[in-house]
Amino acid sequence: MIDLPRSSYYFEPLAITDEDLEIMKRMDKIYTDCPFYGYRKITQEFRNHGKIYNHKRILRLMQAMGIQALTPKMNLSKPNKDHLIFPYLLRNVSITKTNQVWSTDITYIPMYKSFAYLVAVMDWFSKYVLSWEISNSLDVHFCLSALDKALRSGKPEIFNTDQGSQFTSLSFVNKVLDNKIKLSMDSKGRALDNIFIERLWRSLKYEDIYLKEYRTFKELFEGMKNYFYFYNNKRTHQSLKYKTPADIFLNNKYN
Repeated sequence: MIDLPRSSYYFEPLAITDEDLEIMKRMDKIYTDCPFYGYRKITQEFRNHGKIYNHKRILRLMQAMGIQALTPKMNLSKPNKDHLIFPYLLRNVSITKTNQVWSTDITYIPMYKSFAYLVAVMDWFSKYVLSWEISNSLDVHFCLSALDKALRSGKPEIFNTDQGSQFTSLSFVNKVLDNKIKLSMDSKGRALDNIFIERLWRSLKYEDIYLKEYRTFKELFEGMKNYFYFYNNKRTHQSLKYKTPADIFLNNKYN
């Protein structure tokens, strides 16, 4: 009734030290700028700025954040070997209209003395964010909720995800396929297969998250609601000839 996600009712700050959270916050900025960095390069980056931390500590915190040390993207969703992996369908495909391709991804969100996870669904042609959800855990439910909300706007021809356990789960896969949508999955370790949503995360973090330092789950929820309204309806994009995502998506969604 008050427009908060179900997960907020059960939100509890994770048991981790204040110093660890500060390190993780800095690591998130390093990784946002250099998504190809593993724990050794991140450890060295700290040392370059006079912060000496054991590389094992950095690796442990990267794992807590969901950052994969040996691949070029955040491993917030770990592959499930028991589930079917679908091929990547978008190589050399020209994106020419709205609702041709949607994609989804999860990102780590640093907060004051805590952190959360954010999932979003985006239309590739217009860069319009169709839906989003936040959670303090990486289960599939908040991803399904975001998918359900996005499908209220229509449906794409192709839906692209990574190979994470959330997106390869039967509940998620069946929801996509039952709607007669082709499912595409990033090649393992290739962050650039989902480049548009990766750019969204960078914009979100530098234009909002790093500036605000949200203290509570409710504050984060309200902040994300405000940011995505701004992103869709106010923020112009050079690639869209200085129009907003809403200008493109809402004017072309039935084409």
